Amino acid sequence: MNKIKYLLAFLQCCLAVPAFSQDTFPFTEALFVAAPQRYGREAVYTDHLAYQLYTNQLKTPVEGASFAPSLQWQAVKADSAQRLVRRGGGRGWGFGRGGYFYLTYSSDRARPALLHIKGNSGLYFNGIPHTGDPYGSGWLYIPVQLKKGLNEIYVRGAMITASLRFPGKPLQLVTEDPTMPAIVTGQTPDTMQGAVVVINSTNKEWKGLRMRAALAGKEITAALPSIPPMSSRKVPFSFDAGAVNTVGKPVCHLALLDKNKILDEAEIAVEAVAPGDQYSSTFTSEIDGSLQYYAVAPQTNGPVKGSALFLSVHGAGVEAIGQARAYQPKDWGTLVAATNRRPRGFNWEDWGRLDALEVLHIAREKFQPDPRHIYLTGHSMGGHGTWFLGATYPDKWAGIAPCAGYPTLKGYGSADGLIPDSSGSPMEQMLLRAGNQSDVIRLVQNYKPLGVYIFHGDADRTVSVNYARQMRGLLGAFHPDLSYYEYPGGSHWFGNISVDWKPIFDFFKWHSRPADTAVNTIDFTTANPGISDSFRWASVQQQHHPLQYSRIQLHRNRTEKNIRGTTENVRLLRLDLSGFSAGTALTLQIDSTEITHNVTTAPLYLLNTGGAWAVHRQPPLSEKGPHRNGTLKDAFNHRMIFVYSTGGSREENEWSFNKARYDAETWYYRGNGAVDIIADKDYATENYRDRGVIIYGNRNTNKAWKTLLNDCPIQVERNRITAGNRQWTGEALSACFVWPLKGSDVASVGVIGGSGLTGMKAADGNQYFAGASGYPDFMIYHAEMLVNGAGEVKMAGFYDHQWQLNDDKMIRAD
Repeated sequence: MNKIKYLLAFLQCCLAVPAFSQDTFPFTEALFVAAPQRYGREAVYTDHLAYQLYTNQLKTPVEGASFAPSLQWQAVKADSAQRLVRRGGGRGWGFGRGGYFYLTYSSDRARPALLHIKGNSGLYFNGIPHTGDPYGSGWLYIPVQLKKGLNEIYVRGAMITASLRFPGKPLQLVTEDPTMPAIVTGQTPDTMQGAVVVINSTNKEWKGLRMRAALAGKEITAALPSIPPMSSRKVPFSFDAGAVNTVGKPVCHLALLDKNKILDEAEIAVEAVAPGDQYSSTFTSEIDGSLQYYAVAPQTNGPVKGSALFLSVHGAGVEAIGQARAYQPKDWGTLVAATNRRPRGFNWEDWGRLDALEVLHIAREKFQPDPRHIYLTGHSMGGHGTWFLGATYPDKWAGIAPCAGYPTLKGYGSADGLIPDSSGSPMEQMLLRAGNQSDVIRLVQNYKPLGVYIFHGDADRTVSVNYARQMRGLLGAFHPDLSYYEYPGGSHWFGNISVDWKPIFDFFKWHSRPADTAVNTIDFTTANPGISDSFRWASVQQQHHPLQYSRIQLHRNRTEKNIRGTTENVRLLRLDLSGFSAGTALTLQIDSTEITHNVTTAPLYLLNTGGAWAVHRQPPLSEKGPHRNGTLKDAFNHRMIFVYSTGGSREENEWSFNKARYDAETWYYRGNGAVDIIADKDYATENYRDRGVIIYGNRNTNKAWKTLLNDCPIQVERNRITAGNRQWTGEALSACFVWPLKGSDVASVGVIGGSGLTGMKAADGNQYFAGASGYPDFMIYHAEMLVNGAGEVKMAGFYDHQWQLNDDKMIRAD
């Protein structure tokens, strides 16, 4: 999408020069080894160099020295563009591919620095893990503490540029990666919010900071969240746009304040557009409390209540504002473009999916469209997003139109690689099951009630037209409302009509979403009720086999006063009976069970026990259900906080803080996010009510463990992990698992830890941030997984509906 990509610099609305100055040391020499590794869209990862580092077996690299049989360290010199490139070429630069560069820097004293590396997927600085910049965005600066003497850096990648910069100030404002709204002249509220990065290059946590923003003679000063030591955080600030009434790019002056002392200053341009132009708007996300944005292509002559709403999801590398600018305004509706949290983000799954739902909710509140006329479309990765969101939430749309899209990440993986299609290992099968919701091929019947328009260029070399033909073949076998067009000679992007294709919007105009009362037939499949549980008046509340596919096929006949149908893998079913009058004697024939029920205003719950259905009570929120259904990733929600340990040894506590910071860095890079990082001693339930918690360490090291996890059947201690009646011993064991947050009906606790330093370090790989990677409720493994793969996983699986361990819902290595 070259014509959208060129807008990236413009849409960011920032000045080109970084907001801080310092000396720079470029790395022009390195050693490289193609160390075996596998990072991708799954919980299992391998990394031979990391394993040697964690177990103190890694020898100091020397040119020509052997890393492993037939693998030697090779000298590499930077080219004219300052790039360090592995011998044999720079392809395969993505996440976890290539190998490791070894960089060194000798410092005459201990001092802070900013590590600036592009093209890498991760690194270790003096043994401490940090996130990478695999897409070469260039705005990621990582504060590090140089020690006097030799400093060693292992950088994962295949083609990188790397430098150290020496900051002149303890805290700096960085405006290279802003999140900013646009001022719509004459229509924008005076107070708006933007966000920029603050870098803390000191060893102290900064609290009580404020940001003063001055624009066109008006000032606002607002408090900022705390900035942990040696870290960066994207912080929101408020500014007053009331005096801006002309189109342009007025400059907003920012001052970072500690009490009344100015620590740093910066300038950032704010885009001001005319009414009717495409614009960006910011909002506070409920996922993590960070500032996010969406873009709007306004309805011609302004929004009209009851018009249509189009949700457009962008492709990889494309910003939401660029997506919106690819569309001409429509006279019958408003188009909104969500962000997926980043131009690549999460492939519209996981938190990208949640971002799309947040934007859809905001757009429905703001523009008040006719619910019968809400449509979904997208291009490339957004074409996948259209397939995925369309199958996952089929009752939200009147029609969908994937453009140049691939259906699944099993077939088209992009930077994080493919989701494995299958495995011969029962253990790995269990792990992959946690990502079943991603496979829209298995959800294909969910498209039946939607109008579907498939659009693809027949000369597309980026996303083959064969993906469109695959979906045409699948849908053509049963779908009553399918339209398909291959654009002759069309490449992946052949101008704005690649998305703004008039026949798509004509197709949309012919389609409307029927009211729930008009839909009497349901055929709905889900893999995870915590992601998608319902279609219209029926909901899968609980499954017999967690995250395997559940299907309900039901037909409602209001004249004959009955509901008949079949189910697969459904333990608890919820039916909304508002389509029947209260007091109606309703006959239900579900599978082989017939029930007579007198209708009330309350929903009906049916429980399947041993193949027979019976009327059941509404389950307590303490059980699994759509509100909270598990998997580790579910804990990274509800404004989660990261809680590191202070109750362990110095090395254990350092690992815990470093891991929390590493995850926060990755969350920022991947998801434009910001997370509160706190010490275990500062955690109090009443201060963080209903907020997700990620806890690092184990029962002996993290002081918040007993408060959060005392009743969990999985316990991690020094030299031991227990799960029910099972026990594993040693200091090289790792665990990641989820548990309901006590006192909350929605939030969860996620655990990342180990039985000792080796096990803790082996938990460093944060593949849970890879889009659609499958993480079950719990996973216990040995550090040797980094060398031997899934064979070192000791136990993995899911709790039952009451959050208890159950043998038939897990795999154990005996």
